[in-house]
Amino acid sequence: MKKNYAFSVLTFIVLLLPYGLYSQGFQVNFQGQKQQGMGLAGTALYQDAASLFFNPGSAAFAKENSLNMGVTPIFPNILYVDSLTKNGYRTENPVGTPFYAYGIYQPNDSSNLRLGLAIYTPFGSTVQWEENWIGRFALTRLSLSSVFFQPTVSYKINEKLGLGLGLVASVGSVNLQRDLPLQFADGTYASAELSGRAFGFGYNLGLHYNLNEKFSIGLNYRSQINKSVSDGSAVFNVPADLAINFPSGAFTSSLPLPQVATLGFGYQFNEKVSAVLDVNFVGWQAYDTLAFDYENNTELLQDTKSARNYQNIFAFRGGLAYELTDQFTLRAGGGFGFTPVPEGYATPETPDANRFYGTLGCSYQFGDRFSIDASILYTQLQRAETNVETNLSGTFFTKAIAPGFSLVYKW
Repeated sequence: MKKNYAFSVLTFIVLLLPYGLYSQGFQVNFQGQKQQGMGLAGTALYQDAASLFFNPGSAAFAKENSLNMGVTPIFPNILYVDSLTKNGYRTENPVGTPFYAYGIYQPNDSSNLRLGLAIYTPFGSTVQWEENWIGRFALTRLSLSSVFFQPTVSYKINEKLGLGLGLVASVGSVNLQRDLPLQFADGTYASAELSGRAFGFGYNLGLHYNLNEKFSIGLNYRSQINKSVSDGSAVFNVPADLAINFPSGAFTSSLPLPQVATLGFGYQFNEKVSAVLDVNFVGWQAYDTLAFDYENNTELLQDTKSARNYQNIFAFRGGLAYELTDQFTLRAGGGFGFTPVPEGYATPETPDANRFYGTLGCSYQFGDRFSIDASILYTQLQRAETNVETNLSGTFFTKAIAPGFSLVYKW
């Protein structure tokens, strides 16, 4: 019983990581429709206020004040096929809705200073497995939300160089439910529900450099954020004669969200065609061990440490934009990323794997002030896995489609 309880709490903390269906398990880049249409890349090319996320240094080259609001509904589906029984089980997930809102302000026409505020959701979703699935002792339902607030200052040193710094405050919540391998008299299983709020702070630093009128380079560094759960709540519904071994109460823990360094390239072929390429390095090695401390200890329930052994990885993203008319622009892109999750550690929450994805996008300009952007992403992957803690053994087949939309106002 000690191992089963420990795993439920470990699973809860793991879910404070970026959710794996959307962008490689370590990073959700659904933070700007133009960038999404170009393969989720945009570190070295200023296109709109979404540069506050992708590279605050590029935001120094904004030529007008602007507001940018968008959402990207995500439609994921996971099929799990058990290796022994060959039975299949599916998720019954609601639609995920990561959103963002950006604002850039220039104090006056001659100022090289830009002030910005970015609000975005770098991870969050609900995953729910069908009733009585074979992995119900690992997870039945997870609801996860997170919002990042980033006030930003950008400054254009000259026509070639821009610098930017954003300070990040992260707030979030999680609710996890799973069955326990204990039965009531009527044959139903006991259950556990874990919930809590997590907080963390970090920064987003960017540099943008124009080598010439066509070629630009961007550097972006998003710091590691240590998420802290200071007052999590664990509630157990178990048979009365076992309740003393499963006391409900609080727990605390912390977890690093990894640093992300990106080198980006932008190239303007002519007035109509541009290209971007981003190379991400993600420092997942910081997540090597998970430890937690809970309020009510019993003989069976002791504070626990667990090895995670995540690996540093690279991801590659790129795309093209073509201005078909003065009002209408088309985009296309794609990317590849390695998984940070080592063999033996994939779970029903993050069945991550190496993957390719593709994107399309477009924009339409209404007069001088309003424009709309849209994008769509598709990815699929599979991973055969035997988890070292739960011994859940089978193959995850994942598909996700994510259409997005945003509205931009400039003045």
